[in-house]
Amino acid sequence: MTIIHFSDTHLGFNDLEIVNESGINQREADFYNAFTQVIDAILETKPDYVIHTGDLFHRPHPSNRAISFCLTQLKRLSVAQIPLIIIAGNHSTPRTRSASPILAALRTLDHIYPVFEERYEKVIFDNINFHCIPHINDEISNLAAIEQCEASVDEDKHNIMMLHCSVGAQFMMEEYGERVYPREKEPLFEQMDYVALGHWHGFGSVGKHCNVYYAGSTERTSSGDARNDKGYALITLGETLDIAFHPITLRPSHRLHVDAQTSEDIYDELRLIASSLETEGALLTITIENLSATQSIDIANRDIEACFPTALNVQIQRKFRRTESSAATESVNAASLQEYFGAFLEEQTSTTEEFTRLSSKVATLFARYDEVNNDA
Repeated sequence: MTIIHFSDTHLGFNDLEIVNESGINQREADFYNAFTQVIDAILETKPDYVIHTGDLFHRPHPSNRAISFCLTQLKRLSVAQIPLIIIAGNHSTPRTRSASPILAALRTLDHIYPVFEERYEKVIFDNINFHCIPHINDEISNLAAIEQCEASVDEDKHNIMMLHCSVGAQFMMEEYGERVYPREKEPLFEQMDYVALGHWHGFGSVGKHCNVYYAGSTERTSSGDARNDKGYALITLGETLDIAFHPITLRPSHRLHVDAQTSEDIYDELRLIASSLETEGALLTITIENLSATQSIDIANRDIEACFPTALNVQIQRKFRRTESSAATESVNAASLQEYFGAFLEEQTSTTEEFTRLSSKVATLFARYDEVNNDA
């Protein structure tokens, strides 16, 4: 028996304010492309079942375009009569019960089994049961769902558990309402043939449990996620459990670091890096480290971006020498002007007394500036 497990597709996600030739936000289109690749792979592989472990959409109330795209793609599975079991994640679960869950729309498609009503549900087939616990806002109700699952294991069939949560604090995403699976309930995993997880965006197994896996997301939702290992898992249930990860194709993403303290020419180093990387259409995060205040003033974002003319987006971060700004990484666009003045003064003054005197004057001037702006 074969099962394809994918998750965290976040349809409708958009970012960067870059529009493609079709008038769609380019990052939104990237998420649609990733989803299509997985659907194509499912139709080619023809598994017995497909499971999706949450965050189908990026928001509880996605755009018409995201909904239309999703229904069109899932209709392909419906026509092929490939069963898809899908649970709600925290991104696609309304925060109040008065709001209608978007996954209810999937009930219009044959062979699609959405689970979204904030309670345990068992999706039953002849030879396998899917034990589904979607995202549940209430902690007590979430525990009750797990206990109901414990009482519903059928030893005469294959059993697959589906969750959208963190199994261990190391898999937390620091998002609103996310759930951590209770450690005392982990023995339940041993009764399952496979435990399919959603929420964490990287593929991999969990701790000591050889049958508990995150599928990971199909695209990157932040510049901090530079993983290129996005795709889906192919699960084979036989005498042994076999789990194979299958990557899909994403636009390149790179995190680059340049040391301003040791580089004779930062731009030469960046151009050298650009010549050795695939940067066409890429997402780049460049950190310039060990900067002094005067160096930072001389280095313009547009000149850094010019070193990577074919990249889709270049995000620039500046990390100052510890004596100047506690080595805090920050975007130059977001850094406060007052902090820049402080770093500049620290570099240019020769005594602590002079630095303290001038810093006090600068603080007074900025306080007056804020007062005038607040009164305006």
